[in-house]
Amino acid sequence: NSHPELVEVNNQFNILDIGTGTGCIAISLAKQLPNANVSAIDVSAKALEIAKKNAQLNQVDINFIENDILKIRDSELDSTSKFDIIVSNPPYVRQLEKQQMQDNVLNHEPHLALFVKDDNPLIFYRAITQFATKNLKPNGKLYFEINEYLGKEMIELLEEFSFKNIQLRQDLFGKDRMIKGVLT
Repeated sequence: NSHPELVEVNNQFNILDIGTGTGCIAISLAKQLPNANVSAIDVSAKALEIAKKNAQLNQVDINFIENDILKIRDSELDSTSKFDIIVSNPPYVRQLEKQQMQDNVLNHEPHLALFVKDDNPLIFYRAITQFATKNLKPNGKLYFEINEYLGKEMIELLEEFSFKNIQLRQDLFGKDRMIKGVLT
């Protein structure tokens, strides 16, 4: 597979996945970039247990950290090294969108990993973006999977925190699904 985004990545990069869940994104990155240092945070000890098993099955080394991004948004995770890339697919489905979801998702995904309150749908994005300003290296990149209905709000959020080169990208169905920003 050709990954134009990864071509520019120096293999020694430090990468952080926030809200890793079962570890899919962190594991994929560790496999694609075998020399990268990949860390992954989740609030759920149970999710991290599964993520650790998945990493072992995939024979990748990932530093898993149990922590709540809503509580550490103002902190430096590790003052000795900052990250080149932070990625996150945080909870973003508003309660009002629940009825549009497929039963297979509703019945098999932990609701903690899916839903946010209608009145504060960007709560995790705001916390992670704030955290990224303190934990990304200069020119570090922040990537999010996003709610298809909140692309404009996400651009505004990244601009508010002085991210540049903001790109909104669509999924296979043409819906806004990913955003990238660069910290300058």
